[in-house]
Amino acid sequence: MSGVDRSSLPGPSNDPDDLVPISVRLGSVVPPEDPEDWTRPLTWVVALGMLGAPLLAAGWFLLSPPAGSDVPLPGTWLVAVALAGGAAAAGATQADRARAFAGTLAAGLFGALVSVMVGLVLSGDRQVEAASPMLGHALAAGLAGMTGAVPAAILGPLGVRRWSVFRRAALGGSVAVAVAVAALPFLFAA
Repeated sequence: MSGVDRSSLPGPSNDPDDLVPISVRLGSVVPPEDPEDWTRPLTWVVALGMLGAPLLAAGWFLLSPPAGSDVPLPGTWLVAVALAGGAAAAGATQADRARAFAGTLAAGLFGALVSVMVGLVLSGDRQVEAASPMLGHALAAGLAGMTGAVPAAILGPLGVRRWSVFRRAALGGSVAVAVAVAALPFLFAA
């Protein structure tokens, strides 16, 4: 192998230009966008869409914790509506169909999980035989909100290229809220 030209072989070379990406060497560098650019209004819409329901649940549980879990309370309705509407608004900010679908479901799932975790952490009770009222209301609101987020995720991608973000959020949000409000009483019927 002493007569082989190593420059034609694959693998690392000793050329210092190999440490620089090809796009930099060719002069076509585009600086990446900051993924956490909080100066854009749509970033705030997504953040509030995902965190609105958990923040509302935390405020409700800290100020006036529920005493029972027999019927849905006004706070349960508000958390479910905030979760469903927030997920639809977060998904409406996305630029293509796949991201709108996934963004709606991800925002709803994130909001539901964090709302349940807030109920679990703030309940302070040991969850041995039965769930505390806080956890019960948080779980019911999370399930109802996710029930509303599913049709919003299906409808959201339909108007990605035709409608504005506001129109997509209004359509998805109204459907999501209506389904969540319809589903919540069934979760307490059992």
